[in-house]
Amino acid sequence: MFLAGASGVMGARLIPLLVAEGHEVVGMTRSASKVEALRLLGAAPVVCDVYDRRALRHAVVEAQPQVVIHQLTDLPDERAKLSEYGRANARIRQEGTKNLLAAARAVGHPRFIAQSIAWTLSGGGAAAVAEFEQLVLDADGVVVRYGQWYGPGTYYETDLPPPPRIHIDRAAARTLEALTTLESVLTLVDA
Repeated sequence: MFLAGASGVMGARLIPLLVAEGHEVVGMTRSASKVEALRLLGAAPVVCDVYDRRALRHAVVEAQPQVVIHQLTDLPDERAKLSEYGRANARIRQEGTKNLLAAARAVGHPRFIAQSIAWTLSGGGAAAVAEFEQLVLDADGVVVRYGQWYGPGTYYETDLPPPPRIHIDRAAARTLEALTTLESVLTLVDA
C-alpha cells in the first residue's frame, strides 16, 4: 500500500489502522524531518515531492502497491491562513493528482483512493475539486468526500465546524471502507 500524504492529520491516523489490518504501508512525505514519526507509526517512509514526477514514479514502482491512497493537501497549520493557500491546494489537487495517477499506472492498475471534500467551494477552488474528482473517477478510483474534520490535530480541536463534519478518528476508521467498496464516491460525514 502506498500512502501519499502519510504525515498529515489523516495519514498519521490511517497508518496504524492499515498496519493493524495486516497491510504493509509505504508512507510518502515531502519532509525528511517526518521520516522517524512515520517509521514509529509502522510505515516504511519515503521522502518524495509529488511534483517531482520522476522521483514519484520511482517511489511508487519500488513499492509495487496494490492500493494507492492520496491524502495530499497543501494547507496551512492555522485555519486563519486558509485563504492564502487556495492556489497551492488547487495545484496539489490537479497537478499532484495527475502525477500520482501516472505513477500508479506505472505499476499496473492499483486501487486508487483519493481525499476530497463533502462541501462546496466557490470559484477556482470548486473547479479544482471538480477536475480532481473527475481525474480519479476516470481512472476507476474511489473519491472519499470528507466532512470538515474536528478533534485533535484539526482546525477544530475544541469546537465544531459547520456541517458537513466528521470527527477525525471516525473519518480515519471509515476510510478503510474505501479499500473494498464498489462505490465510486464515499461521503463520510456525521449522521
